[in-house]
Amino acid sequence: MQASNFQLRSSGSPWLEPWLASAGFQVATHSGCFSGGLGLSRLKCRLQCSLLWQSTSLLHNQKEKDRYSCIDQSTTYLHVQSLGNFPTEKLRGEVVVVRLDSALLLGHLGTCTFSLERALLTIKYLYKARAKVVIVTSWDTVLQSDNPEIKSIDSFAEYLSSLLQLQVIPVDGAPGLTSFKKEKWVQNNIILFENLLSFRGEVANCNNFSRKLASGATIFVNDSFSLSHKILASTVGITRFCYASLAGFHCEEELKRLIKITDTTRRPYIAIIGGSNFLRKAPALRMLISLCDGLFFVGKLSFQIMNGLGMSVPSQFIERNAIMEVLQIIQVARDRNVPIYYPTDLWCLNNDDSGTLGVINSTGQLDGWTPADIGPSTLEKFSSTIPLYKKILWIGPTNYNLAEEFSAGATQLGQILEKASFGSCEVIAVGNAACNTLRQNMDSSSRYIEFRNATVVWEFLKGRILPGIAALDKHYPYRIPWSSVFCDPTLPLVVDIGSGNGLFLFQMAKSYESSNFLGLEMNEKLVIRCLEGMASDEKRNLYFVSTNATSTFHSIVSSYPGRLTLVTIQCPNPDFNKEQNRWRMVRRMLVEAIIDLLQTNGQVYLQSDVESVLLGMKEQFLSYSKGQLVVDSDDGGHRMENPFGVVSDWERHVLARGAPMYRTMLRKV
Repeated sequence: MQASNFQLRSSGSPWLEPWLASAGFQVATHSGCFSGGLGLSRLKCRLQCSLLWQSTSLLHNQKEKDRYSCIDQSTTYLHVQSLGNFPTEKLRGEVVVVRLDSALLLGHLGTCTFSLERALLTIKYLYKARAKVVIVTSWDTVLQSDNPEIKSIDSFAEYLSSLLQLQVIPVDGAPGLTSFKKEKWVQNNIILFENLLSFRGEVANCNNFSRKLASGATIFVNDSFSLSHKILASTVGITRFCYASLAGFHCEEELKRLIKITDTTRRPYIAIIGGSNFLRKAPALRMLISLCDGLFFVGKLSFQIMNGLGMSVPSQFIERNAIMEVLQIIQVARDRNVPIYYPTDLWCLNNDDSGTLGVINSTGQLDGWTPADIGPSTLEKFSSTIPLYKKILWIGPTNYNLAEEFSAGATQLGQILEKASFGSCEVIAVGNAACNTLRQNMDSSSRYIEFRNATVVWEFLKGRILPGIAALDKHYPYRIPWSSVFCDPTLPLVVDIGSGNGLFLFQMAKSYESSNFLGLEMNEKLVIRCLEGMASDEKRNLYFVSTNATSTFHSIVSSYPGRLTLVTIQCPNPDFNKEQNRWRMVRRMLVEAIIDLLQTNGQVYLQSDVESVLLGMKEQFLSYSKGQLVVDSDDGGHRMENPFGVVSDWERHVLARGAPMYRTMLRKV
């Protein structure tokens, strides 16, 4: 059966014409930069593929390329599609749901902070792009009692209007556009839904509530970074019903700052760690001991370290369920020659109700006294130690859960860090205690990085996934150096989405040397095997990348200097239990990305051994291409022959058992 009008040619001839034509507080003294540690691989991009090249030169080149091919899957989710990188023309006329953080909007009344400016910019940017904006947010009773601006949805809409200098229309009742009269949007492009905490489906991440929240919307923008550690319908569930899920300008900036915590480019790096509950924070502390060149424990955590070092600590201050974790941290510090610091003296409150404050040696008798804050000797140690470091992370309070008037130590520590920030030292403050202290001492928040919500940072340092970020569409974090990947990056490019074990592309690359081939595959182990399999190939017209092409196709392929002439999608895994998932690989975002980058007369080849899967993929390509794709060849019954003379591994298996393959070829006009 003739599949098309094209004559396929072997290597040495133009391929697929016309398709492709066209440092004492020290446990140990510091001894220079670290070379690794526990948990580091969970938070840093790493080289995954070491290939057995025959020459030193080839080995060096391949290692350089591999860093762009396989990245740590535990941090890939942090690299998300942002509103700023989304094509502006695709926003016009679309209904966009924006999740805002009401605490951010209401916590900075008066002076407009950088974070608030970025959040407001998200709304203004969408409004200017002629999108129809729907704002969703939530507030609890405490926030409501402290801010009369949110006594009702009407007053909050009025407040938002004053911030944005744009009219915001409140919508009472259950969130959703089903009861909203669309004609109101003729003049009013921004609406505000009711407080989401009024609905049980929000916290439960209810599927039905998420669907109602997204009803009528096509794009979701998350700008509530402080809630990214929670699983909510308005941050996670809603993404299932929008074709594009993006990070707003505020969320995008916060993600960049979050990644800086684990960036060890600036060294030496010290972490000042306060608060309590050592056991709960142990995974994060193991991460920090692997990243940093020094740890300074304050607050109740310092008692656990002192106890682990064999010092006398009152029993009421010891977390006995955390002793093993404490000893592990100390051992890792010794193994890495990382100094651990702790307070030498404390301001303490006399328990005789006289309110007397006194300075007590931290290793002395504390009977009759309640620790309040770090003492003057400890602050002197801070003064002499901090200048030795180029990067400082302050996370957690320095006091011991007493009233704020007993927190003079934190104020003086803030002054020490202020001096450090004037130099080349990078300061990161996490939590309200650290952020408030630095704000009192520094005239500009631009001199340090702050995270008000410490929970998000602790979860990140523990190596846990942030659900609100993981739900967003992904962006490939690197720009691939095509000149290193391919011998000639100007040749026509063929992309196989879901390349699997790569056998199809291996055969294609050998048969058609006048083109370059790129395999995009989610399974990182398969990609590593493919890269190892091409280690001895000096032709270099084949490459593989571990990624979810559904959301990263555009960010990867758009930088290719040559022309995209063919895209193949073959045999995606069908889900017979959920019909809507049978072709879940093919979504509107992927179709639009392919159409944007595919050259005129370029083609899309679809194949499956399940006819309903092929029909679903074909329907979505034709629907979302908006007339830019036409059926080029499928002989009406989707039984056209393989046009390449090369079969995939699964295709060979299906044909061997006598079952049919269903195929179609689409062409861009």
